[in-house]
Amino acid sequence: MDSGTENLDATAAVARRIIRFTQGGGVVHVVVSGVNVGAQSYWNALSTMLLHTKGALVMTTAGSMVLTGRAALEASGAVAAEDEVAIGGLERIAAPNGQAQYCAASLRDAFDVLARHYSYTYVVPGERWPRRRATTDPVDRDVTRFPYRGDSSDGFVEIGDVFDDAKNPGRRRPFSMRAVMAAVVDQDGGNLERWHTWRGAETAIVWDARLGGIAVCVIGVESRSLARSGDLPVDGPSSWTAGTLFSLSSRKIARAIHSASGNRPVVVLANLSGFDGSPESLRSLQLENGAEIARAVVNVASPLLFLVVSRFHGGAYVVFSRRLSANVRVGALEGSYASVIGGSAAAKVVFTRETRQRAARDPEVVAARALEQNDGSAGHAAFEGTLQRAIERAEIEVAAEFEAVHTVERAQQVGSLHDVVPPAQMRPYLIGALEEALASADGERAAQS
Repeated sequence: MDSGTENLDATAAVARRIIRFTQGGGVVHVVVSGVNVGAQSYWNALSTMLLHTKGALVMTTAGSMVLTGRAALEASGAVAAEDEVAIGGLERIAAPNGQAQYCAASLRDAFDVLARHYSYTYVVPGERWPRRRATTDPVDRDVTRFPYRGDSSDGFVEIGDVFDDAKNPGRRRPFSMRAVMAAVVDQDGGNLERWHTWRGAETAIVWDARLGGIAVCVIGVESRSLARSGDLPVDGPSSWTAGTLFSLSSRKIARAIHSASGNRPVVVLANLSGFDGSPESLRSLQLENGAEIARAVVNVASPLLFLVVSRFHGGAYVVFSRRLSANVRVGALEGSYASVIGGSAAAKVVFTRETRQRAARDPEVVAARALEQNDGSAGHAAFEGTLQRAIERAEIEVAAEFEAVHTVERAQQVGSLHDVVPPAQMRPYLIGALEEALASADGERAAQS
């Protein structure tokens, strides 16, 4: 009864301190194990949910973050739920919308998760990076011999099958990116996945792991289509398609890069055909969230290694270009594809005149055209069918010719890629590049001091 707006001013003072602290690189971790209301929920957001923040938010099944409690909502005539957990709890709200970065069953589990997070991210005062840990996993281990731990229906036995031209022609078959990530990282270093429950962001995978004992943030793009849950908009895809960044996937990757920046290196394993451009994605701020990846890469204060393992096309190429930052190193596996547009899309969209001209010269089409003049409507139908089949054959030819020109070797020759490496050398290449980049960064820091 005797206090009022001065409390709100005090709340704002805390908000200012959090904003300035996090914008200066400070880290605030939050564990939510009970009901957080109003100011505390906003402090949680300021500490962990904005794009520039690095802090982790771990939430238990008993936790909730609400702006207004149930009783106050009902008293004001607003929409409420049966309790605060239903309004802003883990299961219905904070896990699906990505605000809960890690989920835990209890407070004890939450602190276990936070301890695991620290194991990859903690920097001893006075040091530059998280300390390197000893590993028994050989640096030169051939990941292509590693068992493929994805769905057996994919038809792969070893990781090398994903990169084999005979077993995966054109690198077009779906595969599990998590299986590739698991093969590359240290087998005794574990991994911790962040934002695993973020609905709509499933095609982006964010792990903390180790490579050669070095703590790294590993980002992958799922390379198999994923079923969507809930009601599906009519102006969006029926599934999350492989190798595609949707709006929330874009935001997840931007947040991951910002979070790792200045703390540990980022390693991106890319099979990425581009951004989804459907009306649904554009309505869901795809342009902004995709642009945020570029901003994160431009500002990244850690080494960022980008490795094309399968295909890399479209506008996504721009937001990971080596031209964005001197801290970016871009490589590709032999046999992968990196170009402005994929061969099939190029044949259907860019070279339509060429494909139709080839189809018109096809002997079967020439013969069908001659018959069309004598057989009336039946001849016309036969001609149209023959022409369509010829166009499809021409598209395949043009696509193959385009991809024969726009190889990763060409991308390296024009300066888009730093390195082209054999799949068997993927792990030693990444570890060597990390060591080189970290040594260079440490040398620059020592020179400045």
